[in-house]
Amino acid sequence: MYLAGHLIRTSVVAVALAVLTTVAPLGAAEVTLLAPAAGDSLRQALRASSRTITAAGRETASAQDLLAAARADYARLVNTLYDAGFYGGVVNIRVDGREVAEIPPLGGPERIGRITIEVKAGTPFTFSTARIRPRAPETELPEAFAPGRRADATVIRDATRAGIDGWRAHGHAKADVASQRITADHSNDSLAAEIMLAPGPRLSFGTLTVEGDSRVRPERIREIAGLPTGEVYSPEQMRRAAERLRRTGVFSSVVLTEAETPTADARLGVTAEVSDAKPRRIGFGGELASREGLAVSGFWLHRNLLGGAERVRVEGEIGGIGGDSGGTDYSLSARISRPATFSPDTGVFAEARLEERDEPDYRDRSFQVEGGLSRIFSERLSGEAAVAYRFSDIDDALGSRSLGHLLLPAEITRDTRDSPLDAAAGNFLEVSATPFAAVGDGDSGARLHLDARVYRGLGQDGGTVLAARAQAGTVLGAGLAGVPPEMLFFSGGAGTVRGQPYQSLGVDLGGGRQTGGRSFLAVSLETRLPLQGGFGAVAFADTGFVGRDSWGGGNGEWHSGAGLGLRYDTGVGPIRLDVATPLDGDAGEDFELYVGIGQAF
Repeated sequence: MYLAGHLIRTSVVAVALAVLTTVAPLGAAEVTLLAPAAGDSLRQALRASSRTITAAGRETASAQDLLAAARADYARLVNTLYDAGFYGGVVNIRVDGREVAEIPPLGGPERIGRITIEVKAGTPFTFSTARIRPRAPETELPEAFAPGRRADATVIRDATRAGIDGWRAHGHAKADVASQRITADHSNDSLAAEIMLAPGPRLSFGTLTVEGDSRVRPERIREIAGLPTGEVYSPEQMRRAAERLRRTGVFSSVVLTEAETPTADARLGVTAEVSDAKPRRIGFGGELASREGLAVSGFWLHRNLLGGAERVRVEGEIGGIGGDSGGTDYSLSARISRPATFSPDTGVFAEARLEERDEPDYRDRSFQVEGGLSRIFSERLSGEAAVAYRFSDIDDALGSRSLGHLLLPAEITRDTRDSPLDAAAGNFLEVSATPFAAVGDGDSGARLHLDARVYRGLGQDGGTVLAARAQAGTVLGAGLAGVPPEMLFFSGGAGTVRGQPYQSLGVDLGGGRQTGGRSFLAVSLETRLPLQGGFGAVAFADTGFVGRDSWGGGNGEWHSGAGLGLRYDTGVGPIRLDVATPLDGDAGEDFELYVGIGQAF
């Protein structure tokens, strides 16, 4: 019998001697855990911490393996009781009726039939005193660390960590525990916890030293990390510096380590240990819809073109293969970007794009070149702004024409989703504005677009997800013939209203002619249900509007669709299969099929 707090000093010796003894096969050993007064959560924690239970599950475990595991379990189970606030518990571990602690390290049984682990948790202790001193300004300790609350050891650790972190947030990087006094009073089941902290001096950031065999130049690693040398130490700045390096995609691992001791002038050096990822990467994708046909895409990526973490991506796509959506579409683009150019969170990029769109109502062959800035404002907020030139050669219901435009595209994105491909919680908002001026023929004006998405899990496990999406857009100042069709709005298809033919809703010009509209609105709702074996089901409904005027009004038309879908989780994103029908005169008669990777939105 061992009381809580008693350490088994022979366990290390027993493990060592077990190596020298003959290993006998275990045969069948039954392990029983008895914890009659423990709740479900404590019982699960005890079972998870038991090495005996783990060892008994291995077919190759010998009797000596089980004895060594059982001896180690005394301390492990006692620590589990401490973590849950039980400081007067009793642990007994018996092998075929004999207390394990009384079995000598040599001469143990060669075979074991039954092991019984009995844990009497006792009464949970509460804090009589809960004090951490000194505390930095604005330090918040866990609410559970207070007199009268349950005295879990995990709470003491969390409170101590919070006290140290409070000092570190104020520049005291080497704050630590100076002393601690933990006293258990078994007469009234209480625990007094008094922790004294040593804040240490306030430090500033020193030099960032780069270690590791990286193809990125050390000075560029320092620029990307953006660690503010000479400024007051901040753990948040350390975290952000590591994140900046990771999001370049150049490194497979990034570790920032503080120096053990500061310099004489109170500066703390930091070491960056980095390992390069493979510099090149290729990828392929595909999507199939009954009306649009097959679309295939691929890309080639170089992560570190010139040794400064420059990123080059060449991407191509062929769409409309075998579909009923006009003809075949082609696009080819190349983009080069460089992080940390004007500041650690600001990058520059340049992009060129060739495209031919052969759609049901128009054919647009275009070339666009642009250059601009990207900015990471926070983990969730980012933006881009650029200057671009676009030339378009167009054939549509309004005639044949060539248009040139100088564009000033800008967008800002806020993304709090838990997963871009299969979101179950969070929000997504993207707002873009593109003022444009005609160069030669065409009109001047501006195009605005908004894409907002919301995801909410239902139930305790959040397995059922409600998802909603709203899209809205307008073209201001320009007529229908004064801008490329790609800058106008259509509705219908996988990205807007499923169940309706691709780009089937636009502005009716009469005589069977149609063009895009200057105003647009689409709303999609989904209910995503989990099934067995990685499968899931989806029910959805979409509706869309396209108007002739900039702000819609009465000069427009609506259409809607609904359907059911099946999902299969591949681990990197779900495979999507949707079947939808229009919600109008063709409801239940016409169907559209959509296959792709990732959720519809």
